Amino acid sequence: MTMSMRISRFLLSSLLLLWGCMAASAQGFLKWERDTVPLFQGFAVGVDLVGLAQLQLSDYGQYEGSFRLNLHDQYFPVVEVGYGRASHVDDEVTGLTYKTSAPYFRIGADVNIAKKKHAANRIYAGLRYAFTSYKVDLSRQPFPDPVWQWETQFGVNGESCNQHWAEVLVGIDASVLGPLHLGWSVRYKRRLAHNDGIIGKTWYVPGYGIQESTRIGATFNVTIDI
Repeated sequence: MTMSMRISRFLLSSLLLLWGCMAASAQGFLKWERDTVPLFQGFAVGVDLVGLAQLQLSDYGQYEGSFRLNLHDQYFPVVEVGYGRASHVDDEVTGLTYKTSAPYFRIGADVNIAKKKHAANRIYAGLRYAFTSYKVDLSRQPFPDPVWQWETQFGVNGESCNQHWAEVLVGIDASVLGPLHLGWSVRYKRRLAHNDGIIGKTWYVPGYGIQESTRIGATFNVTIDI
C-alpha cells in the first residue's frame, strides 16, 4: 500500500471519528453552546514535561514546544515542534550502541468537546500528522569473529532515515492561575510510512519513541494563554 493511500485511509477514518463525536455532542452532555462570541480568542504557547523527564530518567527523550490558536473556544489548530535524541550505549542483549538526534514536527487540531466550551477548563479530542528526518549512528565494540576468531567490529555512521506517522488523542486542559494552564493528553500513534535505511529497524525515532513498544504515548503540558 502506498503512502498516499495510507494517509487517505487515515484521514477518512479520522473525519468519521470526528463526525461521530460531533453527532454524540448533540445528545446532551457534550452539547455545544451557541453564542455570538468572536471567532478569534487568542493563542497559547506551551511545553511538554514528559519528554524532559524521559531525558533525565532514561537514555532517550525530547524537548517539545507547541503553538495553538483558539477559535471560538472550540477549535484549536496546533503546531508542535520538538528535538528528540537518544544515546543507548552497549545494549545488554545485542551489545549495540545507538545514537541519534533530530528535530520533528506535528500539525493538527483539537476540538473542545466539553458542554460549556467557554469555561476555563476544557476536554478535547484531536488529530496530528507528524514527520521527522534523522540520522543514526550504530556501532558495536570489537568482538571475536565466530569462525576466524580475530577481532571484528560493526558500525554505521550517519545513516539517513525518516518517518511519517499520525496520532489520535484525548486530553484535559485546566486553568490554574490567570493565563497559566496545566493539562495532559493520551495519544495513540500509527506509523504511516518510514525509511530505516540499511539498518532494518531503527531503535528510537525522534518524536515517536521506541519502535517496538511505542503505540500509546502521553504528554503533560504547561501552557500560557496569550
